[in-house]
Amino acid sequence: MTISMKIPSRELWSYFGYGLGQCFSFGLVGSFINYFYTDVLGISALAASTIFLVARAWDAIHDPLFASVMDTIQTRFGKFRHFMLLAPFLITLVTLASFHNIDAPMGTKILYAGGTYILWGTLYAISDIPFWSMSSVMSSEPKERTKAVTAAVLGVNAGIACASIFFPRLTAFFAPGSNDHGYFMATVVMMIVGLLLMLNGFWHVKERVPPSTEKVTMRDTFHNLKNNRPLFFVLASFFFCVLHNIANGIYIYFFIYNMGDGALQAAIGVMGILAAIACLTAPLLTRRYKKRTLFIALCILDIVVRIVLWFSGYHNLTWLFILLGLSTVFVMMSNLFTSAMIVDTIEYAEYKTNKRCAAITFSGQTFTGKMSVAVGGGLVGIFLTAIHYVPQAAHQTESVLNGLFFGISLLPAVGSLIRIGFMWFFDFTEDKHAEVLAILEQRRKSGEIFEEPPQGEGRPLEV
Repeated sequence: MTISMKIPSRELWSYFGYGLGQCFSFGLVGSFINYFYTDVLGISALAASTIFLVARAWDAIHDPLFASVMDTIQTRFGKFRHFMLLAPFLITLVTLASFHNIDAPMGTKILYAGGTYILWGTLYAISDIPFWSMSSVMSSEPKERTKAVTAAVLGVNAGIACASIFFPRLTAFFAPGSNDHGYFMATVVMMIVGLLLMLNGFWHVKERVPPSTEKVTMRDTFHNLKNNRPLFFVLASFFFCVLHNIANGIYIYFFIYNMGDGALQAAIGVMGILAAIACLTAPLLTRRYKKRTLFIALCILDIVVRIVLWFSGYHNLTWLFILLGLSTVFVMMSNLFTSAMIVDTIEYAEYKTNKRCAAITFSGQTFTGKMSVAVGGGLVGIFLTAIHYVPQAAHQTESVLNGLFFGISLLPAVGSLIRIGFMWFFDFTEDKHAEVLAILEQRRKSGEIFEEPPQGEGRPLEV
């Protein structure tokens, strides 16, 4: 019996919903945990930075290990789907613990913050790696798989945006009579909604691509990752959103001290929602232009907008939000194309090693995304210390205000420039991907284990 590889609209919406609910947690931690540590829990910015960097060192060990295990097991739910049943409960509990303001000596607070943050990163991988890996097994048809990746990217970005929109309002609602600025109760509300969205995603998302009958070992998965050179350039470009993540961590300080209204942070979330809608144009753009070309063009546009913002200043609120909104669109769309290129590199690695290891490929994205956010969060603390920011002060000096504005304007432009540099060396474009797909299909039909491509022009391995 032939299995239809078409993904129903309801399933795409459920997949979108899982990413939305999961990234309530990612958005809360990415945008608010640094401020929670310094201005609610009361630990120093340098202590917070140390926590972030230690956590990512641990991620470098456990993320690929988790992924290698996922690539080697199979259950009645499929290869990845069963993880999407357990992970929502784990993520919900650890996110609540991360935003709990304990009453304890400072040393204990630092240990608690470090323990919960490291545990959050560990458990988040159990959800994020299979979530992205599902896009490679929901269908084998490139157009359908692109739909799945688009739904995933939109869900992820919408979830992060919703955290910025609703969390500040919820904290203000729960703040009266609370010793933690309402952070914990706001987290409870956000994560209950996120839990329901993730569980709905589990029930309705399906795996259609039959698993390989060939045994895949942990050694195979790491060999697969080692031979995936195009993946390196995509992940390096993805990582250098780190300077944009510094800006994300600085926004709350900028709006409180430069603009005098921390509630303006919600506007960043609204921009994220609008940018996610704009991402719906991505499939149309990829019909005419290569993903690499679009990525570079978007980074250039981001640089231009950030430079204009710096010279325009921030006193015109409308103009400020127009420029920040445009930058949000450009960055979000560029990340959509990186995710699509990561999916393509799965076939490249399979071509090189004759083993299909989707989870280990997406573990690279999960680890790089967490590393980018964590290093960004760590550098926020260093950045604030460098500009002489004073936690919990009623007012900051003029030099601090200028430093905060630099952090949300020119600093991300440097990140976009670096991203262009890495993507310049990526040339596993659509033409070469099509060649690899054709060779893989020929192998499957003939039952051959390995086949070298034709020599000469167009050889897809020359990347």
